[in-house]
Amino acid sequence: MKLNSGFRRLLLLSPPHARIPASFQSVSYDPERYTALLHQTQRLRGAIYLEDGAIDASRLANGRHVVESDRHSWHLLVLDAEGGICGCTRYRHHESGVQFGSLAVSESSLASCSAWGAKVRSAVDEELTLSRALDLPFVEVGGWAVAEPIRNTVEALRMVLASYALFRTFGGAVGLATATARHSSASILRRIGGRPLEYSGQSMPPYVDSQYNCRMEMLRFYSWAPNPRFDSWIAEIGREIQSTPVISGMPHELAWMNVASPVFSRQCPAESC
Repeated sequence: MKLNSGFRRLLLLSPPHARIPASFQSVSYDPERYTALLHQTQRLRGAIYLEDGAIDASRLANGRHVVESDRHSWHLLVLDAEGGICGCTRYRHHESGVQFGSLAVSESSLASCSAWGAKVRSAVDEELTLSRALDLPFVEVGGWAVAEPIRNTVEALRMVLASYALFRTFGGAVGLATATARHSSASILRRIGGRPLEYSGQSMPPYVDSQYNCRMEMLRFYSWAPNPRFDSWIAEIGREIQSTPVISGMPHELAWMNVASPVFSRQCPAESC
């Protein structure tokens, strides 16, 4: 089975000051195109999340679903034959020493739950310790959105496998994803090697997320340990990524306004409670 879909192409957006591996063969600095593509990505997410009922229109800015981490993250985009974005996902590389409170997972409903919050923090701290011990970046994966025409196709699987290929290109990573059950996202991640986040042998339960009104799972993954059945496909995508165009963002730091974290209900969202 070949994962190259022919008329669909991959493209990467690089955040400011990112370390871009020398193995990438097509890197360009184009702030205007970077911004245009990022806005298109946010519009795709906004349209899909709105249609799914994950958000309401008040969460959109001119149709765009904007989160603070967007400009600090890598974005893997899938382009259709006309050059439009039909799929996207976001990868945020955190510097060594990052603390739990600086991670997106710290704002999840489960992390705010009185019954599970302390366990979530301890479980994530173990993953952070592992990334430091291995001298590998800690990566949060999010912002996955796939347009209806390519849902439940090889393209959706290819996007997830590209995560492993991309992180291997960067030298490896310890990763964490808060994955929705919608459109089988969480099950696809588990199938290719995602594992439930654990603390003392206890898996964190699925939970209902108050930000996106959907069932979520916390999954950890390691770039060196996918499901072995996908190794050859990851290698294939890895070769493709070498020639994938990389559009670099602004070379200087942008000033961001402080964004207050959402206030969550103290009612436990875990399905096991």
